[in-house]
Amino acid sequence: MSGRARLAVCATAATLMASSALMPLVEPATWFLQAVILLMLQSGVGALARRVPLARPLTVAVQALVTLLLLTLVFAREQALGGIVPGPEVFQRFGVLLEAGGADVSRYMIPAPLSDGIRLMLVGGVLLVGLAVDALAVTFRTAAPAGLPLLALYSVAAGLSGSGAADWLWFLLAAAGYLLLLLAEGRDRLSQWGRVFGGAARAPGKVSAGLESSSGALAPVRTGRRIGALALGIALVVPLALPALDGGLLDGNGGPGGDGSGGGGTISAVNPLVALQDSLNQPEDREVLSYRTNAETTDDLYLRIVSLDQFDGTTWKTTVRRIEDVRTPLPDPRGLSPDVRRAEIQTNLTAAQNYVQNWLPMPFPASQVKIDGRWRYEPVGRSLVGDRGQTTRGARYQVKSLVVAPTAQQLAAAPAPPDGLRREFTKVPDSLPRMVEDTARQVTKGAANPYEQAVKLQDYFASDGGFSYNTQVRAGSGPSAIERFLKQKEGFCVHFSFAMASMARTLGIPARVAVGFTPGTAQSDGSMSVGLRDAHAWPELYFEGVGWTRFEPTPRRGTVPEYARPDTPSGGASDPDTPEPATSSEPSAAPSASDTCPPDLRKQGGCESAAPQIAAGSGGAGPPVGTIVGLTLAALLLIVVPLLPLLWRTRVRAARLGARGRTEADAAARTLAAWLEVTDTAWDHGIAPDESQTPRKAAERIVRVGQLAAGPAAAVHRLAAAVEQVLYAPRPQLATGLAEDVQRVREGLNAPVGRATRLRVLLAPRSAARVVWAVSDRWAAFNTRRRERTAHQWAALTRRLPRRAGQGG
Repeated sequence: MSGRARLAVCATAATLMASSALMPLVEPATWFLQAVILLMLQSGVGALARRVPLARPLTVAVQALVTLLLLTLVFAREQALGGIVPGPEVFQRFGVLLEAGGADVSRYMIPAPLSDGIRLMLVGGVLLVGLAVDALAVTFRTAAPAGLPLLALYSVAAGLSGSGAADWLWFLLAAAGYLLLLLAEGRDRLSQWGRVFGGAARAPGKVSAGLESSSGALAPVRTGRRIGALALGIALVVPLALPALDGGLLDGNGGPGGDGSGGGGTISAVNPLVALQDSLNQPEDREVLSYRTNAETTDDLYLRIVSLDQFDGTTWKTTVRRIEDVRTPLPDPRGLSPDVRRAEIQTNLTAAQNYVQNWLPMPFPASQVKIDGRWRYEPVGRSLVGDRGQTTRGARYQVKSLVVAPTAQQLAAAPAPPDGLRREFTKVPDSLPRMVEDTARQVTKGAANPYEQAVKLQDYFASDGGFSYNTQVRAGSGPSAIERFLKQKEGFCVHFSFAMASMARTLGIPARVAVGFTPGTAQSDGSMSVGLRDAHAWPELYFEGVGWTRFEPTPRRGTVPEYARPDTPSGGASDPDTPEPATSSEPSAAPSASDTCPPDLRKQGGCESAAPQIAAGSGGAGPPVGTIVGLTLAALLLIVVPLLPLLWRTRVRAARLGARGRTEADAAARTLAAWLEVTDTAWDHGIAPDESQTPRKAAERIVRVGQLAAGPAAAVHRLAAAVEQVLYAPRPQLATGLAEDVQRVREGLNAPVGRATRLRVLLAPRSAARVVWAVSDRWAAFNTRRRERTAHQWAALTRRLPRRAGQGG
């Protein structure tokens, strides 16, 4: 196999190894086999075009055309001419599929179903990256820049898939593919110099293949392999020693956890809303939890996962806090006065096998938790978090919790909260638009106390403000998202809870956002079933004497708590002293959030919310994959376009100094190419070429203006003498050391100039103007040929006209 063929195979393998990181994003992964076949066809076309041989740009153009034909055949056969030739309808079909694919990516959580739109995005993206890698590494013989499209492909996959146990494997495959490509190029370059010897004596009778080593001597290629393996090992192992990286690539927990030591540790500031909108429109409402409770009603039995108490101007997230062992019973809720009515209930819960995350859903506030496994307690949020990979998968646990039932009078008469708590939970970023506070004060105008302000805010969103519940609105992030929501007045639970919590903080009311599930749907056996679409987010506001208190601003979701709606019955335990898993075999008469949703809307997912799947979700609040791919390609353009002059200059220099041949014509061509490289190098340093000067005069000018030292000056004069010899001697002779002399001149011209000038010479060489000249010359030649052809055709036509006229008479 030739060196270029081996390089083409490695380029295809590297693309496939990097694209394998996309496989966890969708199910089934049958698209990958399709991408493999099409990529091999694309690479084969490139190999045939280079074998013809075609010009390099033409080779890339042929591969791009074949790629378009293949995509047309697979995805738009019915709209194409003859099933393969693309027309306007084909591109319209591509646009429809890409738009549908972007919508599907926003709608579904990971792994998403393999729709036609998502399949086009995946297969088309792999083919585009494969084309870029093949063009850079094989056609233009520069394997190092080919790592940029490979990095873009892996980054898109890693950014969408989130953290998981196999993250290190995808990284290892992508990195190994790139190293394989570099090693193949290095071997190809070394083979052009002939055999490479290890430097030690060989055993008798053993013949060297040029790249082996014996007696412990290492050939350069084998050394490269070992360096690559060492680099991969460092990339995988070193992050384990850096606590700031949270375990590095080998950490399969995918979420927070303690340090494993009893009684200490911290939890990281994760955002459990990453999959809210992805889960929002799941085609199937899979059950994640089931439970039985002895509560008289489940209307207010929200299953809380975690609270988000830090708003940094970009998103709401949990604060990094200390965690501790789970105590029995748990400490009393902060701020809860003995005067507030309460009842203790018991709930037995079972998590589904496919529900995997690190935070434990349970009623709030929990007073006692019985569960097996490695669980730790975060006291500020009163949440349980898995330690060292502990998750909710298949967990069975029992939770005793309090049903706190304050009266409106108790909330209205609540004293001011402690200063430390108030400062922490009323922080808002300076970037928060003024409109948020202005709207809050306008809505709560006339309220006599914080409780009345909270109720007015809740009613403003839930009923009085003209807001509508819409699951298709993107969650967004940052302060501007809240301002946009207040203007557009449509969104889902994330918008309502974020906005109310932010507005409450501007009024001086401590607030945070809770994430969890609404009560779910009653079953015929007396249990409750909680599905993905029962996931929810709601604001919690703090009132001294009551503690953290739930409000419900989202219309058509959940239930408004008793203390925020007058004349409603309370719900407590049927018998707190002797709790039973279930007190009735009949379904609850009180409709849950899922029960109140009409069947037609429930089928469409129009009144459901999303599950915050921490371990298995992807960035639902982030941009769709189409946007990410577009931004990535734009970033690549921003990186590659400024490097085009450098790449062109490097290619031209290699072509001029790498010419071969021993005939007189070859000698003249090689010498003149080396001299042209010297004059272009001088031009890059500001010494413009003067075609009127002889080579000797031009050499003296380069030495004088370029301030060359003795060594580079002698090299310029040797090159000028060689040019005169091939131009004027009867039998031109090839001079030796041309490439070395050119390199000495380059070094001599770089020596007296500053770093800024050297950088300009490297990235913006003035001799790149020859590209413009060449294009202009070709365009002029094309116009000349076109005019001549037109004149010839017109002359031929005029010669025929009189004869035909005479024949017609």
